[in-house]
Amino acid sequence: MNTSSEAFRPLQADDPVAVGGYRLAARLGAGGMGRVYLSHTQGGRPVAIKVVRSELADDPAFRRRFCREIAAARRVRGAYTAELIDADPEAEPPWLATLYVPGPSLADAVAERGPLPVPAVLRLMAGVAEALQAIHEAGIVHRDLKPSNVLLATDGPRVIDFGISLAADATSFTATGAAMGTPVFMAPEQASGGEITPATDVFALGQTAAFAALGEPLYGDGSLPAVLYRIVHSVPDLSLLPEELRPLFARCLATDPKERATLADIVQWCGERIAQGPDGGAGSVWREIRGSELTVPAPLAPSTRMLPPTSVHWPYAPPPAEPISRRTRAALIAGALAAVTSLALLGGLGWAALGSAGSHGSTVTGSERPGTGAPGRGSGVTGSDSDSDSGSGSGSVGDAAGTSSRPSPTAPATPLPIAEPLLNLDATNSLDLGDQDVRKDRKGDIRFTCGAQSCSLESRSSDLLLRYAKPGATYDSCKFELQGAASHHLPLAAVAAGSEICAKDRAGNIALLVVQVKSTALPDLGFLMVDVTVWPHA
Repeated sequence: MNTSSEAFRPLQADDPVAVGGYRLAARLGAGGMGRVYLSHTQGGRPVAIKVVRSELADDPAFRRRFCREIAAARRVRGAYTAELIDADPEAEPPWLATLYVPGPSLADAVAERGPLPVPAVLRLMAGVAEALQAIHEAGIVHRDLKPSNVLLATDGPRVIDFGISLAADATSFTATGAAMGTPVFMAPEQASGGEITPATDVFALGQTAAFAALGEPLYGDGSLPAVLYRIVHSVPDLSLLPEELRPLFARCLATDPKERATLADIVQWCGERIAQGPDGGAGSVWREIRGSELTVPAPLAPSTRMLPPTSVHWPYAPPPAEPISRRTRAALIAGALAAVTSLALLGGLGWAALGSAGSHGSTVTGSERPGTGAPGRGSGVTGSDSDSDSGSGSGSVGDAAGTSSRPSPTAPATPLPIAEPLLNLDATNSLDLGDQDVRKDRKGDIRFTCGAQSCSLESRSSDLLLRYAKPGATYDSCKFELQGAASHHLPLAAVAAGSEICAKDRAGNIALLVVQVKSTALPDLGFLMVDVTVWPHA
């Protein structure tokens, strides 16, 4: 079980010291969405602050979905949920704050103490079902319920990470290959790309509770394609589960979503059996599976805890990639241009006065300054901003006045990425990078093809390159590595889940394909599931 020292890790050099006015006390962990930190409200109540990764925050579509999901999550009020108490989806980067639950995750508890006894499983299912009721009433489907998203508090389970799963799942952090869902706990319709409904969460609840009762995933171990195939095409073996729980598990894990138990049914079924237990299902059993209490770090001193309400406070100046919000950048640029124009006019008058005196050599021009073309940190405008004017990239008075006929060059802007998660390529469809979507015919540029001996990706015009470098490809790394690529044929023998493939078509679109599932053992039924990020017209 996690000790306090393991659960609360010190802040590192690359961690902010405050987010949205919340002073950070420790690092709690990290995941596909971003990093999670411990902080406290002004009243001293502990909260978990999740800071969204910049790769997701840079996607405008993600921000729109994130805003909608945050608005919905604010409406969730359930006894078994970790309530969302604060958020700023427009911040740089976006963040949210939920009540901190001082208890282990279900995954950690099972890893430490083994399968849960039947009374604890009943209490787990009833509490999680009640949490899902509150989440669904707010118009949200969790989509990623799993043991690590269920925390064990002193009075029952708490469901976390609701309200952000849709935004994350629809964008997917493909830049590092981190899938936003967890395929091993997916429902059949989710694994096969079907319609997601509240019944999808019921299946995930059945799988999560089965993991708690067995100590391992219900559909077994093995390769990810094999597990997904069993989820979609087979009926789970319930014989290893406690006999008294099998009727409920059978209803939760029905292949047809319409045949699954409702959450109200689950709460009632578990409640009746909890009440029949020796201690009403509460107390000793739950305390035993939770383990010892964590000692939460005390709040920081009031004088230092709350900082002015800006988005993120770093221990040092951040890199000049996105230092200001999108909403204020246009106003800053306009102000900078006005200032530059005024200074240029004054500078022109000064040059006219100095010209007859031959004093040009004493004037420092922009071309004599170190770091020409890179904006100063104090300017608030970076050369990488796609909407910034090329004449204001410097933000320097001397540059504006001394280089009007020779503007400083600016660094080329990185195209905004477009992300599509879990695209399924098989023998019936194809992919065009310009459309960032799968065609239902074979007329697209990139096609999945299987022969008698092997499977591959084929393209009419795009260069395809399998990366062997450290995972975490970016626009820059793909662009660099594709310079020497000239192959339109990519065998899939060496490709596995997590493999990264860079591609570039004739229109200049650069793409990163992160393999999530590869199924080529049966060529006639082969497929490839990939997360795709496209930088258009790069």
